[in-house]
Amino acid sequence: MTIKITRLTARAVASPIKYPPRPASGAIDKAALVLIDLETNQGIIGHTYLFAFSQTMLKPTVECLSAVAQLVEGDEVSPFDIDRKLRKHFTIYDAHGILGQVIAGIDMAAWDVASKANGLPLATMLGGKPTPIPAYNSCGLWTNETPETLPKIARELLRDGGFTGVKMRIGRPEFKADLAAVRAVKETIGDDIKLMADFNQSLTVNESIYRGEILDEEGLYWIEDPIRHDDYEGCAKIRSRVRTPLQIGENLLNSLEMQKALQAGAGDFYMPDVQRIGGVTGWMKAAALAEVNAVDLSSHLFPEISCHLLSVSPTRHWLEYMDWGAAVMKDPLEIKDGFAITPSRPGNGIEWNEAAVKKYSL
Repeated sequence: MTIKITRLTARAVASPIKYPPRPASGAIDKAALVLIDLETNQGIIGHTYLFAFSQTMLKPTVECLSAVAQLVEGDEVSPFDIDRKLRKHFTIYDAHGILGQVIAGIDMAAWDVASKANGLPLATMLGGKPTPIPAYNSCGLWTNETPETLPKIARELLRDGGFTGVKMRIGRPEFKADLAAVRAVKETIGDDIKLMADFNQSLTVNESIYRGEILDEEGLYWIEDPIRHDDYEGCAKIRSRVRTPLQIGENLLNSLEMQKALQAGAGDFYMPDVQRIGGVTGWMKAAALAEVNAVDLSSHLFPEISCHLLSVSPTRHWLEYMDWGAAVMKDPLEIKDGFAITPSRPGNGIEWNEAAVKKYSL
C-alpha cells in the first residue's frame, strides 16, 4: 500500500492562555498556532501544529506552508525523503525562520501519517516505546509577577498533575527584584521541588556572571538562556564562572548548530525545540549528538510530540510542559504524578477538537 500526499492544509487559531507569557521579548496574550493536516490517498491524516509566537506571523506562516506544500503533493509519505527533498530544494535560501518551521511542520505531520499507517505510536515507530517522562510546569511565573503574587501561582502550577518541577522567568531590569522573586518562589515550593529559571536572552555576558554567581546560593536547578542564543563562546565563559548548570538550545536551528554549541562547551543541558531543530527528523539527529557527547536532553514547547521524542532519546532529561495547544486538542497530554504520559495510540496522539478550533479560528 503506497501512501501519497494529496493535500496539506493549514488553519490559524489564537487559543487562550491561562497565564499569558511576559518574556523579555514581549507579551504573548494568546497562543498563535497554525494547525497542520496532511491528507493522503489512503484516508490517513497527519496532524501537528506550529507556534507562531505572534498573531501577526500567522498569515505569512500559513501562506508559506501552502506554497511549500505544492512541492510535496503527490509524493510518497516517507519522512526522511521528504525532508531531504525540501532541504535540497531550498539550499540557496535561508531555510530558517518561517521556512524552517514550515519544513519541520511538514516533517512532523509526515511522521504522524507513517506511524498511523503502521498502527504504532510515534515513539514505537522511532524504535522505542511510549515512556512516562518527568515534566516540569512552565506555564506561568513570568517577570510581570511580584514576590507577593508569585507564591499563589507557584502553588497552582504544582497542584495540577503533581509536578515536581516548575520554571520561572527572570531578567528584570533590577537584579534585586529577580532575587526577591526567586526567594519568594523557593520559599513557597521548598527544597523537594526543582526550580528552573529562564533569563530569555535578556543579559550581557558580564551581567550574567554577576547575577549567576549570586544565584548560585539560591538552589536553582538550572539557569536558562542568559544571553543571545547563538553566542556559544559567551555561554561557555558564563559556564566557567557560574556553578549552577546552564540550560540552552531552544533556538538551535539544526544539528550543525548544536554541534557548534557542543564544541564550544556552551551548556550543561540542552533543550531543542522540535519546530526549530527540524521536526522529528531533526530531533533524532540532535538526540544522537546528545548521546555521543553525554549531555542531558530536555524539550522546549510542543509537549504532545516531545514526549514521544524524549521516549527514544538516550539522554532524556525533562519535558517542558506548556498547555498552549491544549484548548484545541481532543485529548490533551496527560500529566500524572509529575510525569507526561506518552500516548500509546497510533501516531503522535494529536487530534483536533473541531468545535474549539472553530471557536478560536482566525
